[in-house]
Amino acid sequence: MIFTLLCALALASSLLAGYSMAGGRPSSCWIHMLAFAVIMAVTVYVILDLEYPPLGLIRVDTVDQVLVDLRDSMK
Repeated sequence: MIFTLLCALALASSLLAGYSMAGGRPSSCWIHMLAFAVIMAVTVYVILDLEYPPLGLIRVDTVDQVLVDLRDSMK
């Protein structure tokens, strides 16, 4: 469900951004189009990377180890 909503949000945002830039001059919009595409791609990548930590670049192994150590110290 989350992935479906994430894809729907990205598509809806792209549709609205493209619709609003359709009436403007094409030469002045390339920076906005590039920035929007990069921001959407980075946002989707970070969300997916946090969802599957062993497969991505963001690592939380040290945090997991701290939690395991804390649990062991409570026993």
